[in-house]
Amino acid sequence: MLSFLGAARTVTGSQFLIEGAGKRVLVDCGMAQGSRIAEGINQKPFSFDPASLDAVIITHAHIDHTGKLPKLVKEGFRGPIFCTPPTKEFAEILLRDSASLIWDEAQNRGETPLFTSQDVEETSGLFETVPYHERREIGSDFSFVLYDAGHVLGSAVVVVEIEGKTIAFSGDLGNPPTPLLRPTEILEGVDYVVIESTYGGRLHEPHEERSKKLETIIDRVIAQKGVLLMPIFAFEKAQEILFEINKFVEQKKIPHVPVFMDSPLAIDATSIYEKYPEYYNSEARKLMLRDDDPFGFPGLAVCRTPQESKKINDVAAPKIIIAGSGMMTGGRVLHHAIRYLPDPNSILLFVGYQAAGSLGRRIFDGARSVRIMDKNVPVNCLVKGLGAYSSHADQDGLAMWIDNMKKRPVKIFVTHGEEASALALRQRLRDDLGLDVEAPFVGDRAAL
Repeated sequence: MLSFLGAARTVTGSQFLIEGAGKRVLVDCGMAQGSRIAEGINQKPFSFDPASLDAVIITHAHIDHTGKLPKLVKEGFRGPIFCTPPTKEFAEILLRDSASLIWDEAQNRGETPLFTSQDVEETSGLFETVPYHERREIGSDFSFVLYDAGHVLGSAVVVVEIEGKTIAFSGDLGNPPTPLLRPTEILEGVDYVVIESTYGGRLHEPHEERSKKLETIIDRVIAQKGVLLMPIFAFEKAQEILFEINKFVEQKKIPHVPVFMDSPLAIDATSIYEKYPEYYNSEARKLMLRDDDPFGFPGLAVCRTPQESKKINDVAAPKIIIAGSGMMTGGRVLHHAIRYLPDPNSILLFVGYQAAGSLGRRIFDGARSVRIMDKNVPVNCLVKGLGAYSSHADQDGLAMWIDNMKKRPVKIFVTHGEEASALALRQRLRDDLGLDVEAPFVGDRAAL
């Protein structure tokens, strides 16, 4: 039995329960994100007894795939949490950061936090790392193998074999070619697929244009003496952008400009990236041999402390500020947004997905005024997006991943996408590939 407990006709909160061969295994345990409604969803009790689970398998470390693990442990889960080695390290720092934010917010509201730092430490002790392509047994008739998803460093497609059937959980699929990572691995074939659809209804601009477009935006903001503000996801997106700007600087494609990485979490994540060059694509590995710091360059300042962050204001424009959070739902980017959104010479550049209900999504959709930290802030700056820098495959990429399997799946379940995106991908897979495809709702169950 397969139960869809999250990220069904919505993007965040991935959670899928597999029951069979006498085992109960959860694939991902993500937090809903993007709005106050999501906070209410996270507070709801699990639809199963956490203590009854035999194991959890994690596709990758993003909070919408791991964020409720400490709540699961808090409520009784004590089994192994399987994932790749980089995913373990990323998950630990992301969950610690999340616990700190949750605690502060709960204190301000006089509420009980969803989980605490102590719950995160107990969760950390349950992680068991598994390399790509190594089969791991959970029971006599229940095993799994991880394949490279190409989404973020260490991300995995989980292929479960249970009672003679195979089920692939895509997690989030990458958008190759990327500056750092290898392409998403193509599977030989499985019986069932649970596939994401974040961009199931859209196509990204051509990959070969993205570096040039970023370079052009940087040139523009320098010429008009403005500020390029980039809301950034601390894990993967921050490293890709630093990697790209490093190349621009080395190749003298842009004039000298101060660049500020204003995210302690991104700084910590970058140090993890430096530990795992074996996960990079061949071009990135070659660059590593020529450049001992592919994420650093003259003019880059990393801002770990609040004092360092505040000093950014003292530096005259033009400048580039890369700050969290990626959807502008919190973090230091909000302070910079208050200061620079009203400036017509500045540019707000989105390079990652903006969930419905998030501040970033409202601005990206054209809001001319937004409320940030009890202030009404006019949006006079230029707002741009570079979809080709997305870490998610677009509709073509998702369809091609399925089409390239040698063995066609018996059935596909489209998940992890807003309803319009999920339905668009469902129709594409039905029309072009002639497959049996469903877009389940949260709470649906399927007997395989």
